Amino acid sequence: MKYQTIDTRKGTRCRVLEGGSGAPVVFFHGAGGLLADNPFLDQLAQRYHVFAPEWPGYGESTGEELLEDMLDFALHGWDVIDALGLSRPHLVGHSMGGMIAAEMACLAPRDLDKLALVAAAGLWMDEHPIPDIFALLPFQLAELLFDDPQKGQALLTGGADLADMEALKEFYLVSQRRLAMAGKILFPIPNRRLSKRLYRLTAPTLILWGAADRLIVPAYAARWKALIPSARVEMVESAAHMLPYERPEAFVRAVAGFLG
Repeated sequence: MKYQTIDTRKGTRCRVLEGGSGAPVVFFHGAGGLLADNPFLDQLAQRYHVFAPEWPGYGESTGEELLEDMLDFALHGWDVIDALGLSRPHLVGHSMGGMIAAEMACLAPRDLDKLALVAAAGLWMDEHPIPDIFALLPFQLAELLFDDPQKGQALLTGGADLADMEALKEFYLVSQRRLAMAGKILFPIPNRRLSKRLYRLTAPTLILWGAADRLIVPAYAARWKALIPSARVEMVESAAHMLPYERPEAFVRAVAGFLG
């Protein structure tokens, strides 16, 4: 897969990881952004034409000052799809990306084919509060996001030794830019009333969840299902919130089985 850069009509500049051939699949990453290696995208690109845009404020994408609220993010997603020249793509969103993909599907229900929500944010259950990721240290993030925290920390840091002050400084600078952008729609941990708009969602929908998710616990999968009765739920064992990275083969098998 290779990166390309596109400009949207709003004025944002977006770096997009692209590869493969076949039906178009647009993958929207979560608050942590794309990592150094994204094997699940490489595997997905063996079956589909995959596009993985980075949100403004992530990687080399710019224009974060132009996006202020949830509607801006959802419209930006459609602006990117328009700039790529795609028609009725499949949308796959992980965590924060799932929240935005669901909003996009509610906003323009006839403009996508199928929707896959992977450990999606966007709902709130008082009995299952979501931890504040903005207050966590790197090792705490790994413990929360991965079934295997040791491997998870290596993935999050790209293998960098955070005992080295320069490496730690670089990690924090990148992380703070990303989280500042994500915080516009994720802080404080919200119910942005997405639940009130899901009645507009008509696309066939897959709800995919890691059975060991400690950030957004599996009870949220059932909540999504209750709000989208036609949706299909699939749980993946030995996977936590970072399911696509922990179990790439299982992720691709589930998504491909759904998309066809």
